[in-house]
Amino acid sequence: MDSESLAAAGLLAALGRASEILAELHHPFVRSERFSYFFPPAGARTGTTFTLPDGREMRFEVSIAAADGAFHVTGEITAEGESLLDLPRKSVPGLGDALAVLDDYAGEVAAPAGRLIDQLLDGIV
Repeated sequence: MDSESLAAAGLLAALGRASEILAELHHPFVRSERFSYFFPPAGARTGTTFTLPDGREMRFEVSIAAADGAFHVTGEITAEGESLLDLPRKSVPGLGDALAVLDDYAGEVAAPAGRLIDQLLDGIV
């Protein structure tokens, strides 16, 4: 394999890991659906959407994109468009560094999931 093929394989593996971390988020009273998609010109986003019993949605997601000679990684949690956690956009020149940030951000987005879902559920009852 050439270096570009190895880089592409590394990116796919990192997206798979991030997707699995966020797909493992569960709550006994909330329906969830995972998502992954590519966006132009060279980006990918993955995460999980939770639908609360009252119909509100929460999204836990991370993304990585290549633009302007760097890789840009973001992570966020939103509820009905309101930001609950917005990790700072990190821009790094190397793919290896970007993949490490993506792994870290997936963990940081997943960590408060149970607590945040419970807080929103408490507001319903």
